Amino acid sequence: MPDHDPAYVHQLADQLLQQRPDLAALLNNAENELVLRRAQFAIVGTWINNPRWDHTAREALARELGLPAPTRPSPETTHG
Repeated sequence: MPDHDPAYVHQLADQLLQQRPDLAALLNNAENELVLRRAQFAIVGTWINNPRWDHTAREALARELGLPAPTRPSPETTHG
């Protein structure tokens, strides 16, 4: 298929960049923003799954962000 040919795709990309030279900077900024957001979500995910913190707070944060609920309860909420 011509639309999957790497040379054709490269040609279209070159044409697009000639018409909109600002797109390269915009795409670079978007990629940098995505890297930042992924790192932030990783930190939040680690916190949500850390049983040292209050389970109710972790569960509420996960629910608010649309993330999976923590799987491990906090030690003070477990009954032995």
